Amino acid sequence: MKLTKIHHVAIICSDYETSKQFYVDTLGLSVVSEVYRNERDSYKLDLAIGDDYQIELFSFPNTPPRPSYPEARGLRHLAFEVDDIEAAVRELEEKGVIVEPIRIDPVTQKRFTFFADPDDLPLELYET
Repeated sequence: MKLTKIHHVAIICSDYETSKQFYVDTLGLSVVSEVYRNERDSYKLDLAIGDDYQIELFSFPNTPPRPSYPEARGLRHLAFEVDDIEAAVRELEEKGVIVEPIRIDPVTQKRFTFFADPDDLPLELYET
């Protein structure tokens, strides 16, 4: 088997409209498709990140909260690559998003920071 890249990351949200607004309006991801699945009482929103990657945003009724602190097993966070981390942080803060201070990765010497989506999913900005 030869894995060539990550195709998508799937996220389940608690409030579909709030999360859709966050990922589309706040983060600027573009909508590829949006489907309501009546049999599941669920939306599925495909969002493009650049030309190669996607986020699938799902809504399901009565989802349990995500255990984060202390950190639980499973996906730890989702990281987005940016060219200018300071500009990205300013843009998020102007939109009311709380962003942690920018830090430097001691191994790569690259700058990074964290913020959260409406369901407290940890999101990272990583400057290349």
